[in-house]
Amino acid sequence: MIIVTGGAGFIGSNLIKGLNELGHNDILVVDNLANAAKHLNLNGVLVSDFLDKHDFLQALPDLKNIEAVFHQGACSSTTETDGEYMMRNNYQFSKTLLHYCVDNKIPFYYASSASVYGNGENGFAEKRECEYPLNVYAFSKFMFDHYVLRYLEKNTVDSPVIGLRYFNVYGYQENHKGSMASVIFHFYNQLREGGKMRLFEGSDDFRRDFIFVEDVVRVNLHFFQQPQTGIYNCGTGEARSFLDIAKIIQQLETQETQIEFIPFPDHLVGKYQTFTQANLQALRDAGYAQPFVSLEEGVKRYYQRLQSHQGLFITSFKLGVNLS
Repeated sequence: MIIVTGGAGFIGSNLIKGLNELGHNDILVVDNLANAAKHLNLNGVLVSDFLDKHDFLQALPDLKNIEAVFHQGACSSTTETDGEYMMRNNYQFSKTLLHYCVDNKIPFYYASSASVYGNGENGFAEKRECEYPLNVYAFSKFMFDHYVLRYLEKNTVDSPVIGLRYFNVYGYQENHKGSMASVIFHFYNQLREGGKMRLFEGSDDFRRDFIFVEDVVRVNLHFFQQPQTGIYNCGTGEARSFLDIAKIIQQLETQETQIEFIPFPDHLVGKYQTFTQANLQALRDAGYAQPFVSLEEGVKRYYQRLQSHQGLFITSFKLGVNLS
């Protein structure tokens, strides 16, 4: 059995699809469906069971034959201000799961975040001098990364521990994310509603490392198939502007579209990354040699799926398949 926490979420459900394509269907989804719309993310994938995240840690010792844990679950809102909740949900939960996996020799793959780098004044390499989280979400990821590093320095582990610092991920199955969905999702819906694509003033100077979710899955599966231990950036190494994305979408639309610039929100001042660009040296040194999908191609694929199936997976398996 493979466990995917956050399996009903954006990256988690894409990862399950990738595992399905490798022939893995005995998958336990751990998530919280308080946001019931997330169930749509599980309609097009094969899983064997579901467990609410609030029951997971207590049930964990009774789960048998765990092949690996992909820990994708977290509160990912960069505007969350409840630091106590963030640290309990993202940090303490992750520590408990890490120790269980290490103690039981279970490979542990977890989602970190490029938000740990803050404004990136000193670059975006996996080094302490590059890190300066700007919000409590980023701080929770920063703290867990360094907990993992300290633990690995002091202890010998017999199973892989991999952390991936996701940069700006976009793609299928993010409908439930609301304001935290990618700019592509928001642009698509703004145009469907008959409006204009709205960008913050200065967006031509806001450049991020946008990575297609299919690439994120490939990086995860690389380390699943070639086990090792470490924390690595998961980005493309290329920074592109939000305005670039709007212009790509204009080329994909059959009707004329317009762009409107709106004031930058006060609540994001000092908490917003205006530039990110992954340093890929460590990832390449770890053996990941595949090229990344270009922004033009990734936005095209995602946009076509938004147009055809609201951005969701459709059932691609025969009914009656044995899930055990």
